[in-house]
Amino acid sequence: MPTIVIFTTLIAALLHATWNAMAKGAADKHLSMAGVIVGHIPYAAVGLMFVPMPDLACWPYLIGSLVLHFGYQIFLLNSYRIGDLTQVYPVARGIAPLLVALVSVSLLNVVLGWVEVAAIVLIATGLLSLGLVRGQGGNRNPKAATLAAVTGCFIAGYSLVDGLGARVAGTAVGFYGWSAICNGIIFALFLRFHKPGVLSRLATEGRFVFIFGGAASYAAYALVVWGFMQAPIALVTALRETSIVFALFIGVFFMKERLDLLKVGATFATICGAVLLRFAR
Repeated sequence: MPTIVIFTTLIAALLHATWNAMAKGAADKHLSMAGVIVGHIPYAAVGLMFVPMPDLACWPYLIGSLVLHFGYQIFLLNSYRIGDLTQVYPVARGIAPLLVALVSVSLLNVVLGWVEVAAIVLIATGLLSLGLVRGQGGNRNPKAATLAAVTGCFIAGYSLVDGLGARVAGTAVGFYGWSAICNGIIFALFLRFHKPGVLSRLATEGRFVFIFGGAASYAAYALVVWGFMQAPIALVTALRETSIVFALFIGVFFMKERLDLLKVGATFATICGAVLLRFAR
């Protein structure tokens, strides 16, 4: 993998963990998620001014991307309502490389070597262990782990679809820009009917997350989609999950979440699996 892709993907990982911490740490999870997702729109609109229009052949991928991103956001929102950042985030992010690898083998006829197999075993072990960790109150939270696992399925889905879609579109910023704008509008409409009053508070209570969370989230995934065009999707997806490390530190040192040996060991195993996948090819 080119050094520039490694560097930009690690920056994306830090940005991604940061906006997730903002979403989790806010008292009103719907408001914080609205700030992040609707906050994509102005940045995406500016980005589209400097790139060509995506090839029309990418629109089926764009539609699939919107469906998968919306599902991801709904499940992530509910995961953070009941679970800790240091439990939800590693499960949701760690399962994606596992699923991308499985899809590659079963549908794309990719042959895995022993390094890839070892990585999958490590990730699976870490995920199963994280489902048993105790939350901030000292109790285990299997429901949060289950919701986070489903969230991870959506992550794997949109990673594959967006990677292929950006290649067909011929422009990473163009493809993701339209995806981000349409996704922001869809999520805003969802909140308009599901949580009336949230959108009207974005300019006041949600202003910080809208400006900084939206910027961090847009930049993070724009860098990842660009990386999908430069290197294999599975490797970029795996390397991006080093964000688990950043999320662990943010959750423990800034959000004062519970830290125990099981959580550290499970997170470390998941990280090792992601790193192995990165160096597998």
